[in-house]
Amino acid sequence: MSQFKYVLLGSLLLTACAHAPVNQTSQDEAEDQDGTDQITQPEPQAEVPQGLPNIALSKELLYEFLLSEIASQRGNDMLAIEGSADLAKKTRDPRLAMRAAHLALQYGKVDKAIEALRVWRDADPSSITARRMLSSVLLRSGKLDAAGEELAQLLKADETHSAQNFIQIYQMLATYPEKEAALKLLRELAQLYPRAAEAHWGVAQLALVSGDGELALNEVRQARNLRPEWDTAASSEAIILQKDAPQQGLDVLRKFLSSYPDAREIRLQYARALLDQKQYKLARDEFQRLADEHPDNPDMAYAIALISLQLNDLKNAEAELKLALSKGKKDPDTVRYYLGQLSEARKNEDEAIANYREVKGGEYLVASQIRIAYLLSKRGQLAEARRQLQEVQGADNQQRAQLVMVEAQLLREANQFNEAYQVLNQSLEKFPNHTDLLYETAMMADKIGKPDLFEKLMRKLIKIKPDHAQAYNALGYELLERNERIPEAMQLVEKALLLAPDDASIMDSVGWGYYRSGKLDESVKMLRRAFAGNANPEIAAHLGEVLWVRGDKEEAKKIWQKSLKENSGNEQLQTVIKKFDP
Repeated sequence: MSQFKYVLLGSLLLTACAHAPVNQTSQDEAEDQDGTDQITQPEPQAEVPQGLPNIALSKELLYEFLLSEIASQRGNDMLAIEGSADLAKKTRDPRLAMRAAHLALQYGKVDKAIEALRVWRDADPSSITARRMLSSVLLRSGKLDAAGEELAQLLKADETHSAQNFIQIYQMLATYPEKEAALKLLRELAQLYPRAAEAHWGVAQLALVSGDGELALNEVRQARNLRPEWDTAASSEAIILQKDAPQQGLDVLRKFLSSYPDAREIRLQYARALLDQKQYKLARDEFQRLADEHPDNPDMAYAIALISLQLNDLKNAEAELKLALSKGKKDPDTVRYYLGQLSEARKNEDEAIANYREVKGGEYLVASQIRIAYLLSKRGQLAEARRQLQEVQGADNQQRAQLVMVEAQLLREANQFNEAYQVLNQSLEKFPNHTDLLYETAMMADKIGKPDLFEKLMRKLIKIKPDHAQAYNALGYELLERNERIPEAMQLVEKALLLAPDDASIMDSVGWGYYRSGKLDESVKMLRRAFAGNANPEIAAHLGEVLWVRGDKEEAKKIWQKSLKENSGNEQLQTVIKKFDP
């Protein structure tokens, strides 16, 4: 009789579990961690609960079981959780404990879940799943020490699968917010298994996110010594080296491929790393090899095409782009955009416009329309270019503002400055706080002789965006050019330099400010820095003028003449030369 009742209880339980949602957050979160997508793990086998209790199904137990299930179905979470937890404690049945844990997790009652998981673990000490779930929930609750004890027991109980277990332990610890504490725990666990490559690899990953690059490199190299064929470890070593020793990282991948030439993911990583290091020809060779191995992959042809464009190999670029298009690349609009770029590089403007017109959507739609407008304007068809821009439907305010600014730029290049200002100002009325529009409208106001409006708009921009270095620079430089309010102008350009210390144009403004302030030596020093960063004709004009005034006339002449040779049409440079050396 008692045996029949026990079987009945088990049947009821299995039926309930089949209909109940199982919370797998801990497992799912672990599998999503970055850097583990290349790891292949065996599917875990379903556990058979051990040590099932021989307990009669009394009326009280049956009533409590049904009450808990009905409460769960009707959304009465507390009654369901309390009932299932009480059943698990009374019966010590691991299946009931598992059910109680799932219910508690389903409703976000972590403490109740921990209690149920401990009952499950104690009722079935052989259950690896119980220990793994308990460890995960303890970690999510911030109970690192308790989780560590469970993880140590898990490893001890399942030593034959220590490799997979260390991968899963790393995945769990990777989500723990206190990275250094998580690293310390994993190192302690790994020390007990010095021959487990996965343990060293996990320590390396946590060390990297904790900022200990040296430890990360040492540990991943130990993992590679233990498992030389493991592509994930080779990939990790290259990634660790990428920041400070990129060539060494490339060497790691290259040597691995020499031993394991069929490691496709490593070859793809190697090709991308070469591309990052601007080793375009070698990168193209690697992508070509991948393309030869996978001729139906349009992404490989696309990558080869873009690299060929970078190498100015236009013939090969065109062939690969058309190949990517013929193979049905998911984003043909992108391919058409780059075919347009290629046509522009060949100076075939009709073909470029035709390709750009084929872009019907995607991230390059607006860019394509802008290129069409630019090419039309270049032909002298400014009115048609403007219509082209005005017909484009920007996806958001940023794109709408961008289109307006491009239209103003075309007008400015056609010397239609007042019309450019009107276009910008009308758009600014619609988007009064758009920082890019404010800047461009202010600059155009200055161009058409509205200095007060220029200053008003720049000060508004600075108020909206206090870290806008170019706004401080533009306002300060304009005051310096007018030789007005020099102390205030210097404060503005020095603030700009503080915000953008490597900007050559701002260095030029500061150097020019020193000149206006009579500090010639400081001016020359700053202008030399600016000129070294960007040898444009405006900076050459300023540097030459300050050198001339300081008495270094021969050097000034050399700088001017060299810059004039490279920029013969620059008006500012010609003006300063006529002024001092007619």
